[in-house]
Parts: sequence; structure tokens; C-alpha cells
Amino acid sequence: MKVCITASGPQMSDPSDPRFGRCSYFVFLDLATKSVEAVANPNLEAAGGAGIRSAELVASREVAAVITGHVGPNAFRTLEAAGIPVFIGARGTVNEAAAAYEEGRLQKAEAPDSGSKSGMRP
Repeated sequence: MKVCITASGPQMSDPSDPRFGRCSYFVFLDLATKSVEAVANPNLEAAGGAGIRSAELVASREVAAVITGHVGPNAFRTLEAAGIPVFIGARGTVNEAAAAYEEGRLQKAEAPDSGSKSGMRP
């Protein structure tokens, strides 16, 4: 099973990124093989629509789940439409976020937990 973890850098030892649409990297982790692929987020500096475009990118990678700190309404709706559950509350390194997911310590988002940023960065 492949998951996507939002990250500040491309390594498993890098901090997870609490943002979804404007995270620095998407780390795709195959939980069975532990193979990792990091993709720089091309939507990081987008003027608008970062959440939707980021969700489309992640959905195109056929992941079983997204692991992040927070998710906005546009990204949430796009991922939900693609049948991809979002798990929020990720903290620490990418490795720690993956472990929290595997141990069932993250909350499955039933709705967005942050507002639309309309191109603004926190």
C-alpha cells in the first residue's frame, strides 16, 4: 500500500509539513516494501488553486491515503472525490508521521480542518 506524506524535505528524516497544498515535498512511501519517492511540490508558490492541483497530483500517484498536518476545503473535496482518505495531525519527521499512521494514532479527516488560503502562505 502506498501513502503520501507531506514533507519539508525529500528525506524520511526531514520534518513533516503541516500544510497539504503548499507543502515543500510529497513523499510517497510504499508501506510494504518501504520504497520512497520524493516529489517537489510544483504548487508551492502557486497564486491560487494549490490545494486542488496538489490533490490531483497525489491522486495521479494512486495512493491509498494522505498523511498531513492539516487539509483545506478544496484539497479535501478533491481527494474525497478520488476516494483517498486524509489523515491529519502528523507531526515530527516523515518517518514519525508514517509510524503514527501505521499505529493508528492519526485522525481520519471527515471534513477540512483549515480554511482556504487563496494563495497565502502561513
